[in-house]
Amino acid sequence: MVDEAVVQERALSVPDEVWNLAVRRAAVIGPLAERDVVGRASVEAAAAELRVSVRQVYVLLRRWRQGEGVVSDLIPGWSSGGRGRDQLPEEVEVVIREVLRRQYLTRQRKTVATVHREIVRQCRTQGLRPPSRGSVVRRIAKLDPAQATRRREGSDAARARASAGGVPPSVTAVLEQIQIDHTVVDLIVVDERHRLPIGRPYLTAGIDVFSRAVPGLVVTLEAPSATTVGLCLAHMVTDKRPWLEHLGVEASWPMSGKPVELYLDNAAEFRSEALRRGCEQHGIALRYRPPGRPHYGGIVERVIGTMMRLIHELPGTTFSNPGQRSGYDADATACLTMTELQRWLALAVAAYHGQVHGTLRQPPAARWVDGIATTGAPAVVTHEAAFLVDFLPVIRRTLTRTGFVIDHVHYFCDALKPWIARRDRLGRFVIRRDPRDISRVWVLDPDDGTYLEVPYRTMSHPAVSVWEHRAAVERLRTLGRDQVDEDALFRTVEQMRSITESAAATTRKARRDTARRAASGGTSAQRPSSTTPECPPDDAVATPAAPFDVIEQW
Repeated sequence: MVDEAVVQERALSVPDEVWNLAVRRAAVIGPLAERDVVGRASVEAAAAELRVSVRQVYVLLRRWRQGEGVVSDLIPGWSSGGRGRDQLPEEVEVVIREVLRRQYLTRQRKTVATVHREIVRQCRTQGLRPPSRGSVVRRIAKLDPAQATRRREGSDAARARASAGGVPPSVTAVLEQIQIDHTVVDLIVVDERHRLPIGRPYLTAGIDVFSRAVPGLVVTLEAPSATTVGLCLAHMVTDKRPWLEHLGVEASWPMSGKPVELYLDNAAEFRSEALRRGCEQHGIALRYRPPGRPHYGGIVERVIGTMMRLIHELPGTTFSNPGQRSGYDADATACLTMTELQRWLALAVAAYHGQVHGTLRQPPAARWVDGIATTGAPAVVTHEAAFLVDFLPVIRRTLTRTGFVIDHVHYFCDALKPWIARRDRLGRFVIRRDPRDISRVWVLDPDDGTYLEVPYRTMSHPAVSVWEHRAAVERLRTLGRDQVDEDALFRTVEQMRSITESAAATTRKARRDTARRAASGGTSAQRPSSTTPECPPDDAVATPAAPFDVIEQW
């Protein structure tokens, strides 16, 4: 049995032309494999479209059905070997297809639980090992949505799924479509150590269109990028209980799972190679908002807009426009750190999930429960870090005797030595790097498809972000250095950090002195709001600042 993480990563070692061929094969073989009976004429048509033999089409059909039904199953010259959990005997597959056809795809609209019980009964009657409920759910998810809706709900309901006249297609299931968007948060946050203002963070949120729930959310100080989208997806597909416990928040946030489709605008970060390949590998479809039709992304924009209105109640808000500030000093009143803002948002979203939605006429949490009662529990990713690596920026480098060199920084570990000995036969490696911390990279093993974590060659160098690194490189170039020296680069980063620390200490002292003079009746006492942050007590930070009286707008 091939490990799932290995299968997910192995596809990244193939070049673009081979990957694109597998994508084209999946577009033809996938729909064909979902049919109960595949006729000779259909096979011949597929063979003509793919320019392969009829026999090869049957081979591809078998590989798709025995695998997970993802693009990597059809990479030329390589087979996933099945996924273990979903590699079922053909006799069991026949039972599943027959029960789905006779009992699930009917106007009676039986639940997944009922259908699974019938499959288990028939398998035991025939002496077969019954499949898990998850296997049945995954096969239901592979059914053609339009055909399944027509068989279960009628032609009128199926017609509503198609976009016509500028109306966005309807969504009828949990995680069938997720809208993702970014915004700059209307709030100044402070650093964890000195509690001094550090700027406005960015919010990336994903909204489940069916339930209006928020399955994924991330707050960062870096501008939106492919990594930001990957972080939001990683938050979306994993169980949120460990994350909530880490934040120290007691709240219910059960919305998790892998989406069927992402609906995005046309921003550059949504069209990166990392996002495209990651979504293709995990079977997540990418769709983009049609130009000139902003209402296609209106759901996520309304939710983000309501979040910003609630944030306007927090100390340190910048409001939406300068006219609303009326002399309000956001820097002086700012007091929430990034962690405290995340804690506040977690509670705000949990409260939102429990409120009646104006459009749905029921809480998003209840709508979510109704949805999974019909389709079954969504697939949840257990290894968040491994999932996130699929969405980190891709770098390709050749291996040298001293390891890899990326942007003047050397990376090496002893595990590279077997590759170094045969590096002239290996070509360029696929490498992933997290822009938030470049102290290590992940190198794709060309032999087994797993990732190897490789640290700095000089372990004493500090962990820095790619933005700090670029600033240091630019500073060295302005000093007239033709070539950037790695040691000089990290010394420059340390000097820049020292300047920041010194400035922070000076600012802290100045604020204390000003507050002390104000307390003793000095001239600054008439303007306390500009000298002393109006920070609420600790318990006030952990609760939404305003009642959800605008919940119908989410």
